[in-house]
Amino acid sequence: MSRPSADNASMLSYQASTKSSGRGFTFSLDNFSNKDFIVKDFIEALSENATPASRKSAPGGSQTQFDPKPLIRSFEHALSRLNNLSEDLEERENELSGAVRRAEAQHNGNAESLGRKLNQAVERFQRLDNSLNGTGGDDGYGDAGGNVAVRIGERLEELDRQLKRSNDAKFLILCWQEVSQRGSLETLEDVKRRNDIVECARIARQLLKISARLDPDSNQGVNGSAPNGVKRRPGRSKYPTKEIIEKFLENLEQDLLAKFDDCLRRANYEGMRECAITLKDFNDGASVIATYVNQHSFFIDRTQLVTDELVEDTETWERLQDPDAEPPGVEPSLQSLIDEVKIVVQDESAVIKRAFPYYEEVLIRFLQRIFQQSIQQRLEMVLEKANELSSLAFLRSLQASRSYITTLVDDLKSHGLTEAPEPVTSQIAATLDQQLEELFVPYFVGSSYIEREKRNLEELYSSLLLKFTSYHEQRRRMPTSYFGSLAQRGKEFAASARDAYMERLDSADLPTTQKAMLLRIAGLKEDQGDKKNIETTEEDGRLSIPAAKRMLKWLAEGVGRGLELSPPNDTPKDVQNLQNLLLTHVGEYYLETALDAASDHAVSQENMKTPPDLTHLPSIQRLTIILHLLQTTIRTILLPLATPNLTIRREIEKSSNATMSTLESKLSNVLNITLTATLNWVAKCLTQQKKTDFRPKDDMDLMAASSETPACQAVVQFLTRVATQASGALSGRNLSLFLSELALGLRALVLAHILKFTVSQFGGITVSKDMTRYAELVRGWPTGGDLEPGAMDVLVEVGQLFIIKGDALKFKLHQAGADAGELKAYIRQREDVGSADVQAALGAVGRV
Repeated sequence: MSRPSADNASMLSYQASTKSSGRGFTFSLDNFSNKDFIVKDFIEALSENATPASRKSAPGGSQTQFDPKPLIRSFEHALSRLNNLSEDLEERENELSGAVRRAEAQHNGNAESLGRKLNQAVERFQRLDNSLNGTGGDDGYGDAGGNVAVRIGERLEELDRQLKRSNDAKFLILCWQEVSQRGSLETLEDVKRRNDIVECARIARQLLKISARLDPDSNQGVNGSAPNGVKRRPGRSKYPTKEIIEKFLENLEQDLLAKFDDCLRRANYEGMRECAITLKDFNDGASVIATYVNQHSFFIDRTQLVTDELVEDTETWERLQDPDAEPPGVEPSLQSLIDEVKIVVQDESAVIKRAFPYYEEVLIRFLQRIFQQSIQQRLEMVLEKANELSSLAFLRSLQASRSYITTLVDDLKSHGLTEAPEPVTSQIAATLDQQLEELFVPYFVGSSYIEREKRNLEELYSSLLLKFTSYHEQRRRMPTSYFGSLAQRGKEFAASARDAYMERLDSADLPTTQKAMLLRIAGLKEDQGDKKNIETTEEDGRLSIPAAKRMLKWLAEGVGRGLELSPPNDTPKDVQNLQNLLLTHVGEYYLETALDAASDHAVSQENMKTPPDLTHLPSIQRLTIILHLLQTTIRTILLPLATPNLTIRREIEKSSNATMSTLESKLSNVLNITLTATLNWVAKCLTQQKKTDFRPKDDMDLMAASSETPACQAVVQFLTRVATQASGALSGRNLSLFLSELALGLRALVLAHILKFTVSQFGGITVSKDMTRYAELVRGWPTGGDLEPGAMDVLVEVGQLFIIKGDALKFKLHQAGADAGELKAYIRQREDVGSADVQAALGAVGRV
């Protein structure tokens, strides 16, 4: 059999047939490489092909004897075929292995060759790189070719600069010869006519430097003689080169400014920027900045409005000077100006940044012009108008204006202007703060501001208290009533206060509108301003809670204004000044005067032949409320603001405590005097007690014994009225203490009063009724915890001592214990004290 080739080895097949069966089978290498090949099936196929047909189906089911030869031959042929296939497969494997080894050898040779070529390329690149960078090497290329490309470029640039300098020098020499020999600059004029103004300006400035060095006598005249007649030195130019060049530069500057202005009108920002760069060398750019700022439409338009009158809004101006009205805010024309400034500055900052390389300097000049001209002029007009109205109008306008302008500054800072959307630079922020401060510096020099605040409050307080103090003065000689005695304390300063107030109203320094407003606050008509004696009523001499609230409200407004306007370091001192003024007017002139007057009136009622007049008690209620408001104001408003300065805070606390202590002491004194006057009248009422009230002799007296005595009824009626007045005038602890002391005083008077009478059996019933009525009266009073519980029960117990007998009397005395001795004094006043029962009761406790 011929051997198959490598190309068709996979297609080998072998055809075998068995002689016994006549059927053949075929298999090749493909049969064994098939994934469905199964050995068992392969053997069964060989066996089936080798089994004779006669053996598979014998007739009648008979079986022939098994013949193994066909199977042996089949398997021998199959085994022979398998051996051939195995040899073919081995031969093919050897051929393929040899081909693989030859391919690997060839691949390794190619890779080695390519590696050598790559290394050669890398080495050549490194040598080239070293030669370009000038790092040097052993190959001789380092020093000769290092950094060649860069050096050639730099050399070419240097040559170009030298060429340009030489051309500039040549042109400069030409211009100098022209100006020094012919006294003209025609060549530069030609350059200027070509519209190359920037280059022309540069050359002209260089010519000016040459003139200063080569021709120091260039300021001499054309005739060659100096102004003093001295001849020019030989070798110098016969023309005044400096003057010619400077004149040329002046014209050139004007041309540049004209070009800048033209670019400005056409919104040519690149042209403006080019001119601005050149003009920076002319007076450091002052001319171009001035041109830009002065010709801005905002200043041109606003120039016509500077002299415009302020808005004539009568209602707004009246509210501004009315201390009881809410401030109307910033003046409309000033507000309109500030609103416009905000928009203009924000919009113009973008233009300035595009038109000027030194835009920050231009923006600073622009802001300074706006603040120092437009805003300041309008602000001065507003404050001057407000000052013509009143001190309060000025202060309110000052606060509103500063607040609105401060808001403008804050808005500009946050906007960023040329740095938008970022915040402004530190230099712009400092400029804005400085302009804001300089606007208001004249109004805060030294202590001028706080003095205005104090003067304003003094004017308002004096006006509000005018009738109060005048009423006291006019009625100081009429002590028969409470309101007549009010003036006793204030007579020393009332006259001077009234006279000072009138003199101030008549002063020429006080505006007419302010005078009218103060007269209205004082409750006077304008025709009363010239009268020294002011007509008043009793109501004018009363304390008024609304009036006190108005004074505190005015103070609070002044404090709030000071927090906004004054420097933080001045706040504690300003607060102290305002607190002193408050304590003087509200504490001394108002409350202390009323307390002393109430005290004088209460003293006058101590020994009256008529029931005491307690009409001063209602004023106590108003006084305590006002005193509480005063304490609250100082504690919650003034003291916290003085905290940064501990020394001033302690001084405020000290003066406040002193004033409060004085007022509380006087209030306590008034209540004590009132209590004394009340008990004195109770004692007088008790003196009206008849002896027959407790020792009835006839039927009429017996009928009277069934009810309280007239003296008791008078006491109860009087004390009921006093308790009602006290409850309406006092509250809290003051009320409970007053009624408790009154109850204890009543108890002491009644107990002492009973010891003055002999009490009969029927009179004891009257005593008991009186005592019970007194106790019931006190139980209805709001004494709180200041009166000991059961304090008035002793009256009832004493009244019972005149009724009970025998064992009950003994038990009462025994129950009294240590107080039994005091009870004996009342038992001795019994008419039947000598009876056996009474003596037995007394003897059971101790000898009489």
